[in-house]
Amino acid sequence: MDFPFLWQTVRTLSAGIPLTLLLATLSVAIGVVIAIAIAAARLWGPRALQQAAKFYVFVFRGTPLLVQMFLIYYGLGQFEAVRSSFLWPVLREPFWCAILALSLNTGAYGSEIVRGGLQSVSHGQREAAMACGMSPWLAFRRIVLPQAVRQALPAYGNELILLCKATSLASMITLMEITGLAAKLISDTYRVIEVFAAAGAIYLAINFVLTRIVAFADHRLTAHLRPVATGKPAPDTRLTGAKP
Repeated sequence: MDFPFLWQTVRTLSAGIPLTLLLATLSVAIGVVIAIAIAAARLWGPRALQQAAKFYVFVFRGTPLLVQMFLIYYGLGQFEAVRSSFLWPVLREPFWCAILALSLNTGAYGSEIVRGGLQSVSHGQREAAMACGMSPWLAFRRIVLPQAVRQALPAYGNELILLCKATSLASMITLMEITGLAAKLISDTYRVIEVFAAAGAIYLAINFVLTRIVAFADHRLTAHLRPVATGKPAPDTRLTGAKP
C-alpha cells in the first residue's frame, strides 16, 4: 500500500464532498416532503389517490435507482413535449436529474416509514385525546405526531444513510462527486485499491457523522423512556450477601 499516494488521493477526492453533501441534503429535503404527502394519501386520501400512491411506491421500490436515474437523464429528452416545455432547462442538467431521481426514490421508501410510524400509534390514544377535549388537529400534533416521529426515526436514519451512499450513482450521469472523481483518478493512475479505499473511507466518515446526528436526535426524543436515576447509592452486596 502506497500511503503517500493514499493520502494524496484522499485530498483529491475531498473536492467531491461538497457536491455529495449537496446531492444528499437536497434529496432528503425533497424526499421528506414527498414521503409525507404519499403517506398521507395512502392513509387518508380517497380510494383513487390511495391506489395512485400505492402504485408510485410499487414502481420506485421495485426498480433499481440507477435505472430510474438513466430514464430521467437520458429518457425524458427523447420527448419533444419535454424539450419544448419550461422544465427542459432543469431536466437537461445532470445535477437536477440526479436530485429528481434520488428524491423520488427516497420519497417512496420514506413514505412507508412515515406510514408505519403513524399507524404505530394506537387508535385508543387518539380517542382519549378527543375525550379530553382536543380537536383532531391538536390531538394529531400533540399525541400522534411525537410518537410517530419517535417510531419512524431509527428506520428513517437507515434510509438517510442509504441515500447518502446512493449519491455515488450520480457519477454515472457525469457528476463529479466522490465516486466520479475516484473513477477519473483510476483512469489516470490505474491504482484501483488505493483510490477506492480512500473513497470508501470518505463515505464512512460522512455516514459516521450522520449516524451520530440520528443517534443524538433519537436520544433527545426518547429521554422520557430511559430510567430516571434515583440518586440512592447501590446496596453493598458484600454486607447483604446478595449476588450481584
